[in-house]
Amino acid sequence: MPGRRKTPAESSASPSQTGPSARVLAPLYAAGFTTAFGAHSIAAGLGAESGHIGLGLLTFGVLLALYDVAEVILKPVFGSLSDRIGAKPVIIAGLVGFALASLIGTLGTAPLIIGIARLGQGAAASAFSPASSAAVARLSGPGTAGRYFGKYGSWKGLGYVLGPLLGAGLIWVGGFPALFLAMAIISAAAALWVGISMPALPVLPRPRYTFSDLVHQSTQRSFLIPTMVLAGATGALGVAVGFLPLLGTTLHLPLVASMAVVAVLALSSTLTQPLVGRWRDQGCISARGGMSLGLALIAAGIVLLAVVPQPLTLYLAALVIGCGIGISTPLGFAHLASTTPPERMGRTMGSAEIGREVGDAAGPLIVGAIATTVSIAAGLGTLALLIAVTSVLSALLLPRTSDALSSHRETETPASPKSNS
Repeated sequence: MPGRRKTPAESSASPSQTGPSARVLAPLYAAGFTTAFGAHSIAAGLGAESGHIGLGLLTFGVLLALYDVAEVILKPVFGSLSDRIGAKPVIIAGLVGFALASLIGTLGTAPLIIGIARLGQGAAASAFSPASSAAVARLSGPGTAGRYFGKYGSWKGLGYVLGPLLGAGLIWVGGFPALFLAMAIISAAAALWVGISMPALPVLPRPRYTFSDLVHQSTQRSFLIPTMVLAGATGALGVAVGFLPLLGTTLHLPLVASMAVVAVLALSSTLTQPLVGRWRDQGCISARGGMSLGLALIAAGIVLLAVVPQPLTLYLAALVIGCGIGISTPLGFAHLASTTPPERMGRTMGSAEIGREVGDAAGPLIVGAIATTVSIAAGLGTLALLIAVTSVLSALLLPRTSDALSSHRETETPASPKSNS
């Protein structure tokens, strides 16, 4: 209506009228790829080279955990910081910190050096990962969040899956120093790109939240259900990256054929995410039905692996699991972006990322523990059951976007004193 003043949420969403340009969002996609690549390439390399660099099992486990521990602790902190000072400086500082931490890893292959580098990388990723998600949400706006989170998730998924493959090649060429040097170059280039191409988003005034407010916001279904969905999808991805090649080896497939299964999953997820995000924005698929369908496909693919472990079904399962991840991931992020007030978008994305980290760690742990005591089929079946239960909960409990927004309006009343602190 003429003369009507826009609310902060509407002002934040204004790019959705035409959509932000590729020049603006491309460096954020690069940042998403960087954190995923850094997480999985080093982890896979440590597993493959642990004997050559003298790692015991305990040291190996500690080095693997350092990156994720730093992220779990710091992501909500840096997410909130991006709300206070703006996403752009947090993203740039995080990427520069990632480059510096990676340079430490070029100094040698001693466990202490790798441990310091990995801890620094995890802390830096904790800054630019949730801030990048929040920036994508604010730049796209609620109306096109699905489309742009589909592209963002596609690039991040590529980093998760291709990280071990590219990392193995770099380690083969020049050892761990070559891999750390490549990550330093990638993250430094991404930082420069963000500095040049990304606009500075205005810091929005926020209500002063009490501890009770924070607990209430973190336990709302509009936050918990999408976070559970993201955790399930990421847990399945972590299991697939590790266990698909393992199953291929047990079926006597050549190494190239076993690794190609992971490539099928990566391609399936990469192609699905932008398409599903576009369908969501066009109203062709709902968050509730889409996330439930995505998790159901993931569970079906895992069951197929457990029940019929054959070369053909290995590739079919990878295709189905990739599609399920590609459906549920952009819808989960888009629902969070559409139901979160823009002034606390960073904190919400940082908190949701914790769910992904928990899923990434818990999925392989559950399957590995049960496979050790019973069988791989039992471990995969247990994971499929957990994901199927999450699919049902998503279908039954996820509130509609309009209901979630109404709930936010009721809890965040105009009477709350505004502050940027």
